[in-house]
Amino acid sequence: MIPEHSFSEPTNTEAIRVIGRFEAGQGIPDAMRSDVRMLGGLLGQVLREAGGDDLFDDVERLRLATIQAYEDSTSDAFVRAAAIAESFTIARADEVARAFTCYFHLVNLAEEHQRVRVLRERAGQPGREDAADTVATAYARLRTEVGDDEARRRLDGLRFHPVFTAHPTEARRRAVSSSIRRLSELLTQHDAASVGGAEEHRARRRMLEEIDTLWRTAPLRSQKPSPTDEVRTVMGVFDETLFTTVPHVYRRIDDALRGEDSGATAPVVPAFVRIGSWVGGDRDGNPFVTASVTREASQIASDHVLRGLERALDRIGRTLTLDAESTPPSAEVAALWGAFAAADPQAATELATRSPDEPHRRVLLLLAHRVAATRRGDSAQRYGQPEELLADLRAVQTSLAASGARRHAFGGVQHLIWQVETYGFHLTELEVRQHSQVHAKALAELESGEAISAQTEEVLEVFRAIAEIQRDRGLRAAGRYVVSFTQAASDLANVHKLARHALGDDAPVLDVVPLFETFADLQAAPGILAEAVTFPEFRARMAATGNRLEVMLGYSDSSKDVGPVAANLALYEAQERIAQWAQDAEIELTLFHGRGGALGRGGGPANSAILAQPPHSVDGRFKLTEQGETIFARYGEPAIAMRHIDQVAAATLLASSPTVEKRTSGAAARYAEVASVMDRSSRERFFSLVKAEGFAPWFATVTPLEEIGLLALGSRPARRGLSVESLEDLRAIPWVFAWTQARINLAGWFGLGTALDAVGDEALLIEAYREWPLLHTMIDNVAMSLAKTDERIAREYLALGDRDDLAALVLDELALTRQWVIRLTGGDGLLENKPVLQRAVQLRSPYVDALSLLQLRALRALRAPSDAEATGSGADAEQQRLLLLSVSGVAAGLQNTG
Repeated sequence: MIPEHSFSEPTNTEAIRVIGRFEAGQGIPDAMRSDVRMLGGLLGQVLREAGGDDLFDDVERLRLATIQAYEDSTSDAFVRAAAIAESFTIARADEVARAFTCYFHLVNLAEEHQRVRVLRERAGQPGREDAADTVATAYARLRTEVGDDEARRRLDGLRFHPVFTAHPTEARRRAVSSSIRRLSELLTQHDAASVGGAEEHRARRRMLEEIDTLWRTAPLRSQKPSPTDEVRTVMGVFDETLFTTVPHVYRRIDDALRGEDSGATAPVVPAFVRIGSWVGGDRDGNPFVTASVTREASQIASDHVLRGLERALDRIGRTLTLDAESTPPSAEVAALWGAFAAADPQAATELATRSPDEPHRRVLLLLAHRVAATRRGDSAQRYGQPEELLADLRAVQTSLAASGARRHAFGGVQHLIWQVETYGFHLTELEVRQHSQVHAKALAELESGEAISAQTEEVLEVFRAIAEIQRDRGLRAAGRYVVSFTQAASDLANVHKLARHALGDDAPVLDVVPLFETFADLQAAPGILAEAVTFPEFRARMAATGNRLEVMLGYSDSSKDVGPVAANLALYEAQERIAQWAQDAEIELTLFHGRGGALGRGGGPANSAILAQPPHSVDGRFKLTEQGETIFARYGEPAIAMRHIDQVAAATLLASSPTVEKRTSGAAARYAEVASVMDRSSRERFFSLVKAEGFAPWFATVTPLEEIGLLALGSRPARRGLSVESLEDLRAIPWVFAWTQARINLAGWFGLGTALDAVGDEALLIEAYREWPLLHTMIDNVAMSLAKTDERIAREYLALGDRDDLAALVLDELALTRQWVIRLTGGDGLLENKPVLQRAVQLRSPYVDALSLLQLRALRALRAPSDAEATGSGADAEQQRLLLLSVSGVAAGLQNTG
């Protein structure tokens, strides 16, 4: 959100009038308004100190002009704002772009801080949150529908499984993220300080220093991160948030369910979170992810969790100063100590000296000692498997409870148990992903009997790496093997064949997961699965796991394949058919949703999407990919992470309730004809654009597609091939990212207007929007996507392509879609039914416009025919840098990349 008087107090009457009118109706909470005023003022001070009054004045001129243009679309303010952006020297344009980018980082921080503030206020006011928003209230509703025993069974089986990926969608550097996190801590300190006191002054001074650091930190990475760098980046989320936060989620739910009994008796809440990772395991299209990288990724994660467990055991152990007389140990706990003392007398003597006559304290410190030995690889004292540590912790818990210290047994010790149950000794369940064609090629080489290529040898080495990880850290540490572009059951059988080639009878335990991505593959999925489960390897693994099977659905490529509307409908139909097949075959199905952060890649609020899924497609289990900016937005701050996990878990629990399933299935049947019309017409409209002659090079011209590929976002290449003559080789992330940067967001909405217009019956569609969860979610997501578009800016980008026919097609569909979405949601504008979101978008938009104008300036220079011979020149490099700076800023302002 954008504040009142952002960089400074306005110094002229016109500025005061325009900014005041712009902000008057925005309703920013007072506390947040104060935060943003302060942060904006500090940034203004930094700009003056670093670049003088001239820099500050140039930033303010562009800021005021874009606000005027946003407020009055009929005036010449937009032309004036564009002229200001064009008037800067290239060096000044760089500085202005960096100033607006810094500003967005500060505003995003203030908005996050306000969310945390609201969550903390609500935590002290029971009954403030909606029933669908917390596990506790969702469970209460479930009990009324299915009874106590069945509700408890479903709670016991609850599973939320986010999988972190290294897909390159986080535009900001890690150094920038770290600076923002430090600012967040200082803002919290500022809140707690007395007004006008020394601590408040100290917090402001340090914030000023940190903002100066943010300003002076190069916003662009100088080189792409390696896969190992990406692993270490994700580890920061565990160290700073998730390791300690997840047990608090369990505890908060248990508190809500059981009141005063929570913490004094065994909890009813299971450890329902599992964290997966593709970081260091996803080699589909990324030649830099090797078997050695996969081994290193697993080792890094294991080291982090073992250090965390060691610290937690030591911390809680130190608090258990319960003497043997008041709290006598059980025979099992005494035996634990006796065995340790016999095996390592010196360490036992040291621990006994630190904990005289405090048996439970001694044993927990002993467990910390053994976890440290596990981390170091000391063979004498190390644990072989996390289950051994769990058994020891449960022995301590039972002993404490039996001796009357129930608060300790089901308090701190229970938190330790939850952490081990959630994270084991591996922290993340590392998953491997590879393309089916790579497997087919490798297998053909191996069966030919001729010398194998380096690529095939690397394919085999991956299976050896998985086997080693399983031996060292257990089956949960690795074993899921995702097959991209699964188009036949043989694509799945090939994985087991390759594993046998690599290791023979010593092949690792594998859960082979098909990934259905294209429209055709989604339609073929049930038949492929029916054949796959007849294979001996599948039958054996399913028998060992209670007839469980996991299936992944790709949102990104299906949307790029047939457009967002047809893709959404196809995904629903595929889930419905797969779920019904699994029900008939008595298979416990987990659908794995390959969702991106952006709406064009399946993004949007996860909890509403869950409640719109077909019957039995969730059944208490929800797994999805999380990537780039969404990882840090959802899991980077403890209070927000707790809220997000609680919301998604609540929706997962509630999705299989009889009322939700009845509503979803009933609506799907009732509006089947509407869906059929929307599917057919939206696909035709989408194809008329993307299959038009010359579309791919036109798309690359009117968006910064090529330049986005130069951003050092991640280790993975931006596209599969070298050409943009065809979209087939273009990855879904740059497809979405490029349209977002051009302020068109086409990947999130194109075809919906035509689809709704083809149905035509406004009353029927309004009824469907109200009653059909799938359509409701789709329309709301499109409304958000459209709200972040800007037609004036979009026209400027489209004009770069010299294809009036394609530009008109885009703009006509944009107008038609906006018209229909407003008619269905009500009101006179977008997001009027979601005022908080509407405010956030509206307040950011004019500031994003400033960066878009700077980006357009650079893009025009790079696309100009007169510059064709200057490629690689100094001027070209300068324009390219300005463009990339603006890309980073627009991503921060829109809070979307790919």
